[in-house]
Amino acid sequence: QVQLVESGGGLVQAGESLRLSCVASETIVSINAMGWYRQAPGKQRELVAFITRGGFTSYADSMKGRFTISRDNAKNTVYLQMNSLKPEDTAVYYCKAHKSTPWGEYDYWGQGTQVTVSS
Repeated sequence: QVQLVESGGGLVQAGESLRLSCVASETIVSINAMGWYRQAPGKQRELVAFITRGGFTSYADSMKGRFTISRDNAKNTVYLQMNSLKPEDTAVYYCKAHKSTPWGEYDYWGQGTQVTVSS
């Protein structure tokens, strides 16, 4: 089982930046893809961005050009750099790991980190 710990959330003003970190309990080289999701109050959880083991990245349209996902295999860590933050980016941000094994497909989630953007 993969354990994920997010950090880096906080309260910022519109236009500022934050970098979120997600540390995995095992080498992320063994994980097929890692992603960031977010959930605002009263809304469904939505994909922000993901990065595959091979380094392919994908972003939700509203985050393109503002957010960047990256990984440091040596630190078993995935990052989400968020620039030009907007009040509508306020949400709890979750890290997810997806593993494909001979026994099935597994998803693991972190506990989330709160990001609040004031106007």
